[in-house]
Amino acid sequence: MSTIGSNVLNSVNGNAAAQAAAASKSNGADLQDSFMTLLVTQLKNQDPMNPMENAEMTSQLAQINTVSGISELNSTLEGITGQLDAGQAMQAAGLIGSGVLVPGNRVLVGEDGSTTPFGVELEQAADEVQITVRNDSGEVVRRFEPFAMDAGSESFTWNGEMDNGENAPKGSYTVSVEASVDGEAVDVVNLNYALVNGVSLDDNGAPLLDLGGVSEQVSLGDIRQIL
Repeated sequence: MSTIGSNVLNSVNGNAAAQAAAASKSNGADLQDSFMTLLVTQLKNQDPMNPMENAEMTSQLAQINTVSGISELNSTLEGITGQLDAGQAMQAAGLIGSGVLVPGNRVLVGEDGSTTPFGVELEQAADEVQITVRNDSGEVVRRFEPFAMDAGSESFTWNGEMDNGENAPKGSYTVSVEASVDGEAVDVVNLNYALVNGVSLDDNGAPLLDLGGVSEQVSLGDIRQIL
């Protein structure tokens, strides 16, 4: 998908909202016309000796108003939804060039020994969190001392030093995290760093973030931290 700017996002979402509102209004008008046609036909063909009760007519008129009101409500909600989509697209466009933490387990080590941040997200507090770093062969190169952590997400930085005291070679490494409380395992979500390179829209018009190959395209809801 191609990267697009905020003006295009506004145009796309605005047109979609207008078309949806017009369609909803048209459908509501059609239903109202159909109710009126049926009511008039019923009045024309009623038995003069047994005419329609006032309460029955009032009930049918109320149904017409209800249908009209629902149609207007749907049109209003669709307009609000369009505005929310446009707001999300603008928010996503504002993240271009920013670093974010999203679900993933990769850490990169550069030529100068610098490393990309990573993160841990816990559903509940844990009294023991164990972080392990492995190379692309699956060998353990660094195992950190266990520590306690509250529920939520937290970012970390590895200094690139391996357990043997040497600096890790340039390349891609994976981080695994195990957490427990009173010996019972706690659900963990690994997070890795990515740079937002662009924004595109999915088939429903929702914004997706292009992370430049570090991770698959993600939605705004996948972002745990903005760094």
